[in-house]
Amino acid sequence: MSEAPSPEQVFNSAFETGLRALCALSAGHPHEYDIQQLLAFDHIIVHSGDMPGGPPSLHPQVQQRNGELLVRRPLIQTGLALMETKGLVITRASQGQIRYASTELAPIFLESLENTYLLNLIERADWAVSALREWGPRSFLNVFNAAFDRWSTEFHIADISLGSA
Repeated sequence: MSEAPSPEQVFNSAFETGLRALCALSAGHPHEYDIQQLLAFDHIIVHSGDMPGGPPSLHPQVQQRNGELLVRRPLIQTGLALMETKGLVITRASQGQIRYASTELAPIFLESLENTYLLNLIERADWAVSALREWGPRSFLNVFNAAFDRWSTEFHIADISLGSA
């Protein structure tokens, strides 16, 4: 029998990001979402405390968290592919882009999970999908712009602390 993966092997892995995307897709079912929308959901689910009225964040409030938007896309795509091989996600080409949706197996799978972190993840995904729906069609753009502004500020602060002009 193989050993369970260590937390370091799971934290922010393709599996974990795929699971977060699955939670968002299941919460938004039957809607389909593109990779940009899932990237915004991922950021909001993990850093929900950054959002107005959001529940406490799942992950620590590290200063460089906004740069995550730049590196998570391939992880989410790999995670979605993993979830698709298990019959939990479907991929569709629609209007020149790839869109993702959960299958009918997704809620059954998610309901079988009992880990506290995963239960909190499901709760944050439900909140994120509901909040973004409430905030309207520009909400995804607003998430990216706010995160980019914070990331730019962090980069500028880091540049100053290194002694650059």
